[in-house]
Amino acid sequence: MIQKQLRVATLFLIVTFIAFSGLPAQEKKMPVADETKAEVPALTKFHDVIYKIWHTAWPEKNAAMLRELEPEVDQLSADLIKAELPGILREKKALWNLNIGTMKAIVADYKAAAQGKDDQKLLSVAEQLHTQYEKLVRIIRPALKELDSFHAVLYPLYHYYMPEFNLEKIASSVTALTAAMESLNKAVLPARMKDKEAAFADARTRLSESLILLDASLSSKDKKIINEKVDALHSRYEALNKIFEQ
Repeated sequence: MIQKQLRVATLFLIVTFIAFSGLPAQEKKMPVADETKAEVPALTKFHDVIYKIWHTAWPEKNAAMLRELEPEVDQLSADLIKAELPGILREKKALWNLNIGTMKAIVADYKAAAQGKDDQKLLSVAEQLHTQYEKLVRIIRPALKELDSFHAVLYPLYHYYMPEFNLEKIASSVTALTAAMESLNKAVLPARMKDKEAAFADARTRLSESLILLDASLSSKDKKIINEKVDALHSRYEALNKIFEQ
């Protein structure tokens, strides 16, 4: 009787181990919702104090208010400094970390200035804080909503469906990318980016050409050929996106 119970218990443990050991591999196959959103909640929250600084305290040259806001700057910046980028922004991690390091130094300067008596110094650092906040926003916020929509489809294709070679999902992604490309081809750069128009148009054409070649390769069902086309498409996307980082 005891031996039978031991055999049953052992069998249960083996089955349980096999079942749960497969979960991590399955979880890696699909991106979670937060991973595909180009958002950093801590940066959004940091805007609360930046708004008070930039729209009230700084224009009014209210150094007393800037000093009162220092604890809030310290608390919200602490959350921002340790914030992680979502997966869809992984290519921007190095640039983000570099600018977070600058933000950390400015926050330290703000704290020191708030504890001092030099109002002009405090106003100057407050301006630097706002400027650095804007730089962080530009890193995660796409220059064009149409480009962001394109990337939202490209991300799971490149990081999930291509590595596992899920042909059905690759094909559906290409269909979605074709629709996104149509919108991107109609996008017009804002006036402030007038100097980037020529480079943007050229890079956009190259991206469109890569998508057409990927679409044409699907009928081959050849893993090597299709993966090469996905790689090329991703490279062309990065080249287009880099225009807005210069």
